Amino acid sequence: MKKKQSLDKIFLGITILLALVGLFVFTSASFGLFARKGFSLQDLLFDQVILGLFAGVIIATIVTFKVPLKFLQKNALYFFIGSIVISFFVFIPGVGLEHGGAKRWIDLGFISFQPSEILKLGTITYFAALLPLFKERISKLKYALGVTFGILFFPALILLSEPDTGTFAVLFASIVAMLLAAGMKIRHFLIIVVVSIFAVGLLAIARPYVGERILTYLDPSHDPQGASYQIQKSMLAIGSGGITGRGFGQSIQKFGSLPEPTGDSIFAVVGEEFGFIGGAIIIVLFLLFGVRGIQIAGRAHDMFGSLLAVGIVILIVSQSFANIAAMLGLIPLTGVPLVFVSHGGTALLFAFLEIGIMLNISKLR
Repeated sequence: MKKKQSLDKIFLGITILLALVGLFVFTSASFGLFARKGFSLQDLLFDQVILGLFAGVIIATIVTFKVPLKFLQKNALYFFIGSIVISFFVFIPGVGLEHGGAKRWIDLGFISFQPSEILKLGTITYFAALLPLFKERISKLKYALGVTFGILFFPALILLSEPDTGTFAVLFASIVAMLLAAGMKIRHFLIIVVVSIFAVGLLAIARPYVGERILTYLDPSHDPQGASYQIQKSMLAIGSGGITGRGFGQSIQKFGSLPEPTGDSIFAVVGEEFGFIGGAIIIVLFLLFGVRGIQIAGRAHDMFGSLLAVGIVILIVSQSFANIAAMLGLIPLTGVPLVFVSHGGTALLFAFLEIGIMLNISKLR
């Protein structure tokens, strides 16, 4: 019998710290954006503060206290189908917005957003609702693989066609983590890892830009004015920050040299302005977020809540660490933003929606 508890205040506190640190860093990084593109303070306030932070907090509060988890579980299939349908709109001329050779945005005129945020949440919600039905069979490889590839077929088709390989990799990591939490055997996990590495190799052959990113990772100096440009500027920014950094707003690389200083490259701005200490604080906050989130999953009332919590936590943490690791040259560039920090009002709004679900799960034990 489920018992209602107060929401997890420690998890809430960590999230508030991440959001405040993210807004502080984004504001500083935005100085370079204004200088290069003529963005106004009103753009910043509406997109990141009003749409992302303010609306996100309201939605998180509603989801925490007013939306029963059973509602999410019963309607998970509809959410999943809806997220797929919405995501296909990026390929419709006049609706889908292309930027940098990728079709990842939907333009509504007054606002644009990435439907991949909806797709990620819709997929893990349905997977969390579906896995309990296979609870006794998930330890068998054919069921683990069958359910996984069945669920991921349409998300993979959409994300790899946009293309948005980084987002698919993050979603895949969340799905595999949920399988492990549901009882998948370690040896089957290792098989999936090996198959995934092989698939990345095939993707690198089929998609030249993936191969370029891998080559850049192996040799960051091979194309300094092309594929290696971003990682070289990122490493220069982080290295020049030293231990304590140049100080708030004092980044040099964000003014013209560093690509996407408020987006994919924002951690490089953190390293330059706030140094090793600032970067370490963000990494520690995400580690605490992940640990506390997994604890919430372990105390969840039922398997659905537990798996959904695992999926959300891995979704946020893996994406954030993928962004940080790419800026440090530890993995190939992924193109995924840093959650709570990078520019993107709708992405921040959905992050808070996911936080609302986590807090809702923490209330029931």
